[in-house]
Amino acid sequence: MPPSPWRGRLAVAALATGLFAIVTTEILPIGLLTAIGADFGVSPGAAGLTMTMPGLVAAVAAPVVTVATGRLDRRAMLGVFMLLLALAGFLGAVAPEYWVLLAARVLVGVTIGGFWSIGAGLAPRLVGPRAAPAATSVVFAAVPLGSVLGVPAGTVLGELAGWRTAVAALGVLGLAVFAALAATTPRLPADGSATTWGVLAALARRKGTRAALMLTVTIVLAHLGTYTYVTPLLHDVGVGDVATYLLVYGGAGVVGNFLAGWAVPRSPRATFATAAAAIALATVALPMLHGAGTLAALMIWGLAYGAVPVCSQSWFARAAPDAPEGATVLFTSSFQATMAAGAFLGGLVVDATSPSALMMVGGVVAMGGVVGVKGVRVGAPGRTAPTPHHSHRTP
Repeated sequence: MPPSPWRGRLAVAALATGLFAIVTTEILPIGLLTAIGADFGVSPGAAGLTMTMPGLVAAVAAPVVTVATGRLDRRAMLGVFMLLLALAGFLGAVAPEYWVLLAARVLVGVTIGGFWSIGAGLAPRLVGPRAAPAATSVVFAAVPLGSVLGVPAGTVLGELAGWRTAVAALGVLGLAVFAALAATTPRLPADGSATTWGVLAALARRKGTRAALMLTVTIVLAHLGTYTYVTPLLHDVGVGDVATYLLVYGGAGVVGNFLAGWAVPRSPRATFATAAAAIALATVALPMLHGAGTLAALMIWGLAYGAVPVCSQSWFARAAPDAPEGATVLFTSSFQATMAAGAFLGGLVVDATSPSALMMVGGVVAMGGVVGVKGVRVGAPGRTAPTPHHSHRTP
């Protein structure tokens, strides 16, 4: 039985704030990459490991946590992961050496995989079935807001007070969310429907699931391999106010998220292909533009990538309509693993060449995603599973 309406709404707000904190913590290094590299005396590619590490760990943590914690109270687990997020923030803020910062980012990865795998579907249990759609929208709307508000705000704070202050602030936010969850969320015992390793293995053997994995890997690789190093590129093309440019990108991403929620049920293949093509166009054009042109390219990029998680998760759902939780776990793991691989491979390219050359490589990879979307078939014809409207389940 769900808690009282007012307490349920407060619990949903706390859950959404937790997701906001997680997304912001994961991708904040994008706006602080130059400062982090300068502080520790490492190259931009090496500094990009702060993006690689959480994604790689989260890819493993998502299925492991889903299976291993199936019998544990969900409120307790949410609290544990928020404490881990806070610890990661404080540890990163005082890191005397670069390896200590990377260790803190490992804790971030565990939090991402764990919190998402157990928290993504809790809204109906908090508010009941009638209010579940609205509550779910609130939860997932918090995710793109991490890009729109969290990262630019953290970048501004980092520019004014240093990147360590920005990281520590997220530790404080983690503690605040822990307290809010403890105060508003009722006990949430396991409901007996936990995903098993056997279910995940069976899904991974399906042709449709493998196709969804291939598309997700290709397009997210193109995006994260380039976007992780967008700050050095913006500096190269003469952008001084990076935070404002990232804010525009994030705002476009929110719009793209909503547009994809409308378009995917009508034409999933065309929506996915258009998003991949727009990413390719933006990344190839960005090094050749200045001023308003740079801003326009970032807007196109944001619109396009805002649609990608919705498209990807929809294709996973179509490939496994009989196992939605398992499909979500595979989606989360593949997304996070590719984020890690993209940041790592992008770092190798940018260290060997330049940010501009990296953008060109990313554009070519994104075009490979366009070809893949047009050429593969995922799931049965028609709408075999509902498409989530605000489904940035990542990051």
